[in-house]
Formats: sequence, structure tokens, C-alpha cells
Amino acid sequence: MKPEKKITVLIADDHSVVRAGLKALLSTEPDFEVVGEADNGARAVEMFTELRPDIALMDLRMPVKDGMVATREIRARHPSAAILILSTYQGDEDINSSLEAGAMGYVLKNSPGEELVPALRAVYEGERWIPREVGSKLAGRSIREKLTEREADVLQRLISGDSNKELADKLGITEHTVKAHLKSIIGKLGVRDRTEAVTVGLRRGIIRLPE
Repeated sequence: MKPEKKITVLIADDHSVVRAGLKALLSTEPDFEVVGEADNGARAVEMFTELRPDIALMDLRMPVKDGMVATREIRARHPSAAILILSTYQGDEDINSSLEAGAMGYVLKNSPGEELVPALRAVYEGERWIPREVGSKLAGRSIREKLTEREADVLQRLISGDSNKELADKLGITEHTVKAHLKSIIGKLGVRDRTEAVTVGLRRGIIRLPE
């Protein structure tokens, strides 16, 4: 009797412990087979082309190339590629950007292990997988205005506590323009001041703390 085809999976995560845990979890499922492991985004792109797995399970934050870039590159080379993002980041910007890059779904790393297998099966079948808590963040995002690239840059620089003049000097713009950007940022984020803007920006994944 011919054995059923197994669902092949490429795991991309820069933490070996995480990769080992995911591999152990999938080893308990008779119809899954982990065919490769990548510890950075660039390697994930190379291995996907080499191995052509049914699914790539992709961490969002990795060295060399992050999961977002790797997802975009894989989808550009292989338009039918099935990619599931697995990440600790819960901001709506991360989630939305991952889906825009071509991911078929997004699962949080703190989700119970039993949620990952159904997510992988759904993606394998060509379905999108958006957990309830992730979907609620996307729903909330739809009523907010998106920051422009310049506004996001200004918001990122607010983390260092620069004054309007210091921001203007670093960006090569006038203080008046900086104030205009800040007013727009505060309005779009629905906050009261720059401090709250930074807090909300970090929570939503619009900006990151310096590493």
C-alpha cells in the first residue's frame, strides 16, 4: 500500500531551542515532515528554493534578513509558496505587513502548541489562518490612519528623547515641519502627547526599541 504524502515543512528561526521544539512537536504528527531548518532569513530563502517544502514556518525577527523580507523574496520567486509567520510580535503593523508580504497566516509564539498544527494544515490547504486575537488587532487597525514613512521615522526618533530642534537638524527639515509631523502622528494614533505616541507606537509594532 502506497504511503500517504507527507506535508513537508521548512522551519526558519534563529533560536535553535525554538527550532528543536517545533520539530519535536511536528514529529508527533504522522503526516508532517520537517525537511529543513534555517537560522536566518537569507538561508530560509535559499533553502526554500532548494527544498521546495509545502510550507515555510517563518519567524518574523531574524538576522541577515528578517522574516518579512524573506517571505517577500520567497513569494516573488515562488508565487504559490505557503508561508506561516510564527512570532512573538503582536502589533497590528507586524501582522498586516506580514500578510501584505505574502504570508498565508500569522500565529503567536505564546499560543498553545495544539493551535500550530491546525494552522499549518489550513495554510497547506490554501486557506488563511488568522487567530481571533490577531483578527481583532487587524479589525482595530482598519479604523486608524496609517502613518507615512516620514511620520514613522519621526516617531522612531522620539525614543531617544530629542527636542524638536534636534529632530529638525537630524532630518534636515525645519522645526515647523517637525511640529506638523508630530501633530499628525498624535492625531492618527489618537494620543495626547509624544510620550504616549511612543508607547502606542511600540505596542502596535510601528517602531522598535534600539537593540
